[in-house]
Amino acid sequence: MTLPDLNLLVTLDALLSEGSVARAARRLRLSPSATSRALARLREVTGDPLLVRAGRGLVPTPRARELAARVGPVLDEATAMLRPLRDLDLGTLERTFTLRCSEGFVETFGPALVGHVAAQAPGVRLSFMTKTDRDSALLREGSVDLETGVVGDAASPSPTSPEIKARALFRDRFVGVVRSGHPLAVRPPSLADYVAARHVGIARRGAERWPVDDALGPLGLQRDVAVRVGGFAAALALAAATDLAATIPERHTGGLRQGLHIFPLPLAVAPITVSLLWHPRMDADPAHRWLRGLVHDICGD
Repeated sequence: MTLPDLNLLVTLDALLSEGSVARAARRLRLSPSATSRALARLREVTGDPLLVRAGRGLVPTPRARELAARVGPVLDEATAMLRPLRDLDLGTLERTFTLRCSEGFVETFGPALVGHVAAQAPGVRLSFMTKTDRDSALLREGSVDLETGVVGDAASPSPTSPEIKARALFRDRFVGVVRSGHPLAVRPPSLADYVAARHVGIARRGAERWPVDDALGPLGLQRDVAVRVGGFAAALALAAATDLAATIPERHTGGLRQGLHIFPLPLAVAPITVSLLWHPRMDADPAHRWLRGLVHDICGD
């Protein structure tokens, strides 16, 4: 179907408001002849003369009077659609945002985020989901608004969907964690001490190896992983109650490690960068942009 020239609506509004081709031309910044040609096209597409001569002026037909009541609101609506969004009013914003994060993020950064959201936008609700894989389908579908993750490192080797946008939040280093009183807590362990200990490993979908294992490989060494679990909380619970040692990102798990002893690793392990992820369709949304900025301010280095 061929669409009509919607620019004619602007001309129609001016003609019906002014009741004169000359005045409408001045309003539209067109020549009188161009405005007359536009009136002729309007008559053709509507099948009505719209404006007819009466003495020295033009008077609207019944069809024109009907259109005059409708064309103004249509143009106002179209103009509003094409205008940049107005300033965000956080005080009246009512919306629920879903954030998908790995274990430890909510425990570490959640209290500050919840507090700032409540203070700035009391009508906003947050829903946190635990992230168990790196599939970005939920972001693409719109069921998740924001995710946190590590993109393109040894812990997360599979690529994130190319259309997903990312903004770095903070860099994190890997540390060892043991219970108080553990032999590795007595003094900073040597590499031999660290390798000789029994470990709890973290095996997540798409990331069977941990960066520390990649650092040990070229040295011809490997950890004695006695138990594998699916997340940070389980690893730390076992480290707290057994002689197992856990190796985890330090800052990300700060809210999970109360009462545990941490120690720097006795070998060089590349740090990771935790990023905030979202779908591009939300990029210009003012409320979404506000929440992204808030998360960055709370978590940023």
